[in-house]
Amino acid sequence: MTSANGSPLSGVRIIESSLLGPAAITTHLADLGAEVIKVESPAGDYVREMTWPIINGVSLLHLHINRGKKSLTIDLKTPEGVSIYQDLVKDADVVIEAMRPGSLERLGLGYEDLKTLNQRIVFCNISGYGMTGPYKNLPAHGIAFDTWAGLVKPAYDEDGFCYIPEHPSMGMHAGPLFGALGVLAAVIRARATGEGSMLEIGQSDAAAYMDWYRSESWMAYERPEDEVTGNKADDYVRRAPGTAGMKEGVRYQIYESSDGHVIFMSSEQAFWRNFCECVGRMDMFEKWPGSKFADHARGNREMQFELRDIFKSKSSAEWIRLGDEKNFPIAPVNTPKTIAVDPQFADRFSIYPASEHGADMLPLPIKYLGEELPAPTFAPTVGEHNEQVLREVLGYDDAEIAKLKGAGALG
Repeated sequence: MTSANGSPLSGVRIIESSLLGPAAITTHLADLGAEVIKVESPAGDYVREMTWPIINGVSLLHLHINRGKKSLTIDLKTPEGVSIYQDLVKDADVVIEAMRPGSLERLGLGYEDLKTLNQRIVFCNISGYGMTGPYKNLPAHGIAFDTWAGLVKPAYDEDGFCYIPEHPSMGMHAGPLFGALGVLAAVIRARATGEGSMLEIGQSDAAAYMDWYRSESWMAYERPEDEVTGNKADDYVRRAPGTAGMKEGVRYQIYESSDGHVIFMSSEQAFWRNFCECVGRMDMFEKWPGSKFADHARGNREMQFELRDIFKSKSSAEWIRLGDEKNFPIAPVNTPKTIAVDPQFADRFSIYPASEHGADMLPLPIKYLGEELPAPTFAPTVGEHNEQVLREVLGYDDAEIAKLKGAGALG
């Protein structure tokens, strides 16, 4: 059921000027009930044609990140178009500039211009590298933020050519999430104080921040070894940061099951005991009891040989069931292709169906107990909501709309 007060962000109005992926900053807010008016040039955002897959002539990227939004085309090179934008901002909470910094300012629609119309407006720029630094004007696509942040290791093919390896995209997703968080904080303050603010997000910054554990570990290792050590279980010897330090793990490692792979994570002694009891191998616990915490049995090949054969004896599902029943940490090793059939995934995600949204899509992973977020509307075609926004949001009448069309303000 839906909350009696409507969606969590019902009553929040956002004016978005965006191109491509950074528009995801408002996807999360639209999913939570904010009204997002995507202002486009008459030619439209070419995100509809970008990357694969293309579904019935429209990109999945557009269908997902622009779902739940309204499209209004305005030619901001006309004074009438600028006037429409100004009218939109007067009663809005947020303006999003999801493109290179200064794009709106050059049109007389920057933060300083707009706050004279609406003192409590929150203005957020989200761009590739942010508003400062030597890369601030450098053109980029989403993967650049991950390579810049040190998240992608170059690979080489059989002919010796370097290529981009498969990897999860971080900056293009984390940047919009941090941006949405910052926007909400600013809106709360603006509603309490009547004062707006301007903030900016670099997607590259977000990618680096999401990997803070590795980068901060390397910074820590710059300090003397008597100050910064490894774990007790490693005899305090420093281990490579993050997942690089997991290669030699044994009690914390990926193993083949009879039908796939699982990740075994019994680094605590109590969990290791539970596992050994479960498989009837208390001899392993007696031989290798390990430390109480954070013991991966690093480099213990003899133990690894034993575990390799043990895990091959059962299916992944059987191991997950035993981990749940006997209390030891274990998890499936899914792929982007297989995760949809995982029972935990099926329980947690009610997929928005292609029949209603153009593509099968994941909903926002936020759950309000006792209520259900409304499904977003289909991603808009260019200018689909021109007349609706002008009439319902701005209150323009037929004569005013006709005049704007005649002046070319809508393209």
